[in-house]
Amino acid sequence: MTDSVGAASHTPPKPPGLRERMRATVRAEVTQVALRLFTDQGFEQTTADQIAAEAGLSRASLFRYFGTKEDIVLGGLEGDGQQVVEALAARPDEERPWVALRRAFDVLVRVNEEEPEQTMSFLRLLQQTPSLRARHFEKQLTWQEQMVPEIARRLEASPGRPEDPRPTALVAAALACLDAAARAWVACDGTVSIAVLLDRAMDALTE
Repeated sequence: MTDSVGAASHTPPKPPGLRERMRATVRAEVTQVALRLFTDQGFEQTTADQIAAEAGLSRASLFRYFGTKEDIVLGGLEGDGQQVVEALAARPDEERPWVALRRAFDVLVRVNEEEPEQTMSFLRLLQQTPSLRARHFEKQLTWQEQMVPEIARRLEASPGRPEDPRPTALVAAALACLDAAARAWVACDGTVSIAVLLDRAMDALTE
């Protein structure tokens, strides 16, 4: 028999309401439109007004959904980062930190496998646009800050020893491997799976 406290702790989260679902749908549709325009015309050459018109929105409405033009492309990275952080925390405690980091990236690999064409368009655009790469790097630094405490816990690194570079070094190296695998995946036009490329990149640092 399950006690009331235990039952409450396992109550599933409330599903998003209609407004949240509609907002998510509009954001996804605008992102698809924008990626197509960016791919056809280039990021810098595509205006917010063009995106809004193609998506059937006013300019003001577009910026209610996205704060900047860059956010249309990179807005989903915050959610991706949170998924990686949660996946990392869910890995078995006995798993080595480097292995836990690799397995946490599986949530991103699955997205790549489910939406390969959209992912390829995104990565190509990212690699061709310096301003987007800079913003992408900034957002990945946020991922790093969120992942370091869990790796520090697994290394039993004392919070009172901020001079210990190991947790930050491991997370930064893992994210660099993720970026290297993404670059290689675009370079080979997706002929090798990103999972294999990520394994190769991360294994190279353990040889």
